[in-house]
Amino acid sequence: MGNSLECLVDRGRVRHARPALGEARPAQTLLVGALTLALGAACSAPARVATPGGDVRPAPNSAQTPQAAPQVPEGNSAVLPWTRPSYPEHSGALGCRGRCWSDETLESLTLEEKVGQLTMPFLLGDFAPEGSSSRKRARALVEEHGVGGIIVSVGSPTEVAAKLNWLQSLSKLPILVAADLEAGAGFRFDGVVHAPTNIWLGGATRFPALMALGAAGDPELAYEMGRVTALEARAIGVHVPFAPVLDVNNNPANPVINVRSFGEDPQEVALLGEAVTRGIQEHGAIATGKHFPGHGDTGVDSHIALPVITADRARMDSVELLPFRRAVRAGLGAVMTAHITVPALFDQSLPATLASPVLTGLLREEFGFRGLIFTDAMDMAAVDRLVGRGEAAVSAVEAGADVILMPPDLGAARRAIVAAVRSGRLTEERIDESVLRVLRAKEWLGLHLERTVDLGGVARNVGVTPHLDVARAVADRSITALKDERGLLPLRGTPGAAVYSVTYRRRGDLRGGRAFNAALRRTYRELRTTYVDQWSEEEDYAEALARARGMELVVVSLHVGVRTASGSVALPEEAVAFVRELATSPVPHIVIAFGNPYLLSEFPEVGTYLTAWSGVPVAERAAAAAIVGEVAITGKVPTRVAGFGIGAGLYIPKRGDAGR
Repeated sequence: MGNSLECLVDRGRVRHARPALGEARPAQTLLVGALTLALGAACSAPARVATPGGDVRPAPNSAQTPQAAPQVPEGNSAVLPWTRPSYPEHSGALGCRGRCWSDETLESLTLEEKVGQLTMPFLLGDFAPEGSSSRKRARALVEEHGVGGIIVSVGSPTEVAAKLNWLQSLSKLPILVAADLEAGAGFRFDGVVHAPTNIWLGGATRFPALMALGAAGDPELAYEMGRVTALEARAIGVHVPFAPVLDVNNNPANPVINVRSFGEDPQEVALLGEAVTRGIQEHGAIATGKHFPGHGDTGVDSHIALPVITADRARMDSVELLPFRRAVRAGLGAVMTAHITVPALFDQSLPATLASPVLTGLLREEFGFRGLIFTDAMDMAAVDRLVGRGEAAVSAVEAGADVILMPPDLGAARRAIVAAVRSGRLTEERIDESVLRVLRAKEWLGLHLERTVDLGGVARNVGVTPHLDVARAVADRSITALKDERGLLPLRGTPGAAVYSVTYRRRGDLRGGRAFNAALRRTYRELRTTYVDQWSEEEDYAEALARARGMELVVVSLHVGVRTASGSVALPEEAVAFVRELATSPVPHIVIAFGNPYLLSEFPEVGTYLTAWSGVPVAERAAAAAIVGEVAITGKVPTRVAGFGIGAGLYIPKRGDAGR
């Protein structure tokens, strides 16, 4: 492909071809946060990356460690029906000839239809046969409630695409479809397992958690992740991946963000967040920064209660708000609110989602944000337990929100907003502002021209080898070793060695440890395995410890990650005691955190400690390859961990390379 960004024009449609991963970034100006070129525009200008201050610097080279980045082939790219040069802040940005579709459509809507455009209820991506309750509910969302959007979750890519096509065919206006895709399309459209046989049924590309990108420290990889996410999302029929997470995780006890964040350094979070945003929006989807004004420094899960951020405004400006401010300047298309309260920003005991000083005063007026504002899910306890369901929806619109996400009572939310307009509490002009933003987003996406997807294109664009190669590159580059006191790494790989793998996972995690053990068994044919979970008792751990004492090596895998409304990212006391006893024994051991990296503080006695950031298959395979020396270990922690500073991490070459 060479060192240029090529425009591929096919039947009047523009798509972008990226250089292979590891190639120098082209010297050409990229319109950050946007599809790069308008239909028919020239694509010969040299490429650079603009910094928020307005100066221009060359884009960073991804080769930051002795390990060369793998070459990722281009593969198939979804051809979009409509492309635009930038996210539309006003109708003129759409480049319409005459009046825009969004303006004409707004004028044709009744008040009730306008309010419907501001709601985005939850839809499961399950199979919904004719006559089923699931199908009846889905149909009612469109035909009875006239919703403007849907957040879809959990299902196989083709099934989700078919269901969305069906709903689009029922709707008077195109439906704006969102999904939580912060770790790629596989974050919601992968992981389906046939329980009786434990057979994985395939799915979209799943990346490790975002902190893995922080450990790799490469904006090019972040861009590629955004690109793959956008292409797969659009192929399935999703237009708004709720990504990237821009929270700065500066509280190790945070039970809801943790490894979902890029890290603890706000500058790095901003840099990687901008790269993911570009990757998403230059490939036809709308990036969404979350959770504004910053959910990183909390010890409370907002799914359970209302967290309070006690930082002063100066600290908020330099840490929590910085990545959002940078992303807005870079052209971020959407923002999701946080159900947190911040006394330094507003003197109310309500969530920021319902606070006009935050959404209107800070985000709209001070930051100059003109994109869509989504609330976080309104069924979360931080809102739902504090405010009546109809009142919550009205208050969010008053505060400045455009889209009410997952209202627990959709009918109540719609009725309350309509009533607020008719009573004079809300003006219809205020409703029109948000509806027009929603309609412009749909027009920018091309949904007024084509709202359904080609089902045959799902298999050509989702979970394909070039996309999996990008996920593997992220995982390989992210594996981080903080301790190796006995010099065990890389392992010798003696096939007949007595190696014992102990996996802690939640009982419902059917895949936790499966890929890791399978990969390890390719080296150690006689690998023994044990699985424990949150319900395991002291006797189970005592049995595992007794078995460990007869082994040449014990590998402990800890699958402890963020789980919605669990309120904890900690290990049970019995599991902690087991690791401590193993660490003080003479048995050679390796502990790997597949999730929460801060667990090391529970057992600092451990001799060899690595973190793989999440327990997804690609990360498990990368960890296995790393410890047996098939790939070099090059990751650096993007957050402070148990006394190790940001940037700590051992460089361990792959087997056969020169010494450390």
